[in-house]
Amino acid sequence: MPAEPQLTRDSNLFRAESLTVSALARSVRDLLEQRYSLIRVAGEISNCVRAKSGHLYFSLKDEMAQVRCVMFRNRGQYLDWEPREGLKVEVHALVTLYEARGDFQLNVESMRRAGQGALFEAFLRLRDKLDKEGLFDAARKKPLPAYPQCIGIITSMQAAALHDVLTTLARRNPSIPLIVYPAPVQGEGAAQQLAAAIAAAARRNECDVLILCRGGGSIEDLWAFNDEGLARAICACPIPVVTGIGHETDFTIAEFVADRRAATPTAAAELASPARVELIAGLRQLRQMMLRRMQLALDTRAQRVDSLVGRLQRPADRLAASSLRIAVARTRLGAALALRLRNAERRLSHATRRLAAATPNLGVLQHRIAHFERALRAETPRRLAALAEYLARLSAGLAHLDPGAVLERGYAIARGPDGSVLRTSAALRPGDEIELTFARGGAAVRVEKPH
Repeated sequence: MPAEPQLTRDSNLFRAESLTVSALARSVRDLLEQRYSLIRVAGEISNCVRAKSGHLYFSLKDEMAQVRCVMFRNRGQYLDWEPREGLKVEVHALVTLYEARGDFQLNVESMRRAGQGALFEAFLRLRDKLDKEGLFDAARKKPLPAYPQCIGIITSMQAAALHDVLTTLARRNPSIPLIVYPAPVQGEGAAQQLAAAIAAAARRNECDVLILCRGGGSIEDLWAFNDEGLARAICACPIPVVTGIGHETDFTIAEFVADRRAATPTAAAELASPARVELIAGLRQLRQMMLRRMQLALDTRAQRVDSLVGRLQRPADRLAASSLRIAVARTRLGAALALRLRNAERRLSHATRRLAAATPNLGVLQHRIAHFERALRAETPRRLAALAEYLARLSAGLAHLDPGAVLERGYAIARGPDGSVLRTSAALRPGDEIELTFARGGAAVRVEKPH
């Protein structure tokens, strides 16, 4: 691919070789990006549009000129505020050329609102510090009273916000007493005087809730509400504090610390005070509910009285009914006793018959015992004689089998070295010792020559 020609002031180059539009755009882009790296530019936002892709397109202008800008989504996602028409900002940007249209533009890397850089950074540092200490924790914050007996207002006597709050409170509930603790809301020493007013309200303990408010303004105008001492005074106040500072998009340290934050002073007054119309409507609803419950209770008790009246009887009727119940009970008791008596008699008769059947006949038994005794006496001598004869036969047979009788006839029993009886000489070897047992005594012999 041939090298792109370089731009010079030599007109001969242009006469010798023409540049394509894309080559010219790339060369201009390269020159711009080499000449200007990342620069800071200040101006006012105009023609601001956020595309569906998330990219932000706008122009940055001053009294004499303007330049197109783009802030891509991956850069714009780190903004904690929304750029809008008319805002003065400072941007860190790369100077470049959008080749597709030949537009000179800035690719914005970061952006902040102009004129408030140092203040905004101080605001962020204090916010992070107090957040780490737990001053913004929801668990620390106090609930607002549902029915305050007195409301305190901390603001300047000349502030338009005071008029808005007083008007709102008078409209919502004119019966609630109000106490104004005046303090400047901007300027030198305003934060200290606001903190002193909060401390005075806490010390006097006249109110159930405090409203800290002022109208909108720039970050410099609202800077008194970003004071650390004021934040700690709000945190230490035993009375719930509602803030209504600036507009809905304005945020200050005091609002982070307060027990409730309202978008505007008017909204703060609405949060702090119950609406008289709503209270009256609630009372009417409670009255109707009480009336319904009372009527229901009366109806229930009337029905109970009617039921009790229906159950009432004259004493004579009650006595007659009681006598009848007693008579019926006596009859039933007599019948039950008679039935139980008959059942007992039947059981007794049955048991008597079973007992009679089970009783032995002593005469018969004695006769049988005498018969068995006579038979036993007659049989015993015969059985003894038979047993004696049987025993004699066994003794004779045993005498024939007795080894001692055999030995008496001159025989001997030979046992080998292991003590077993020898029945053959086949297992004997010359020199073996054997033991001979006679009818009386014995002898140990040595084999010289087995046969």
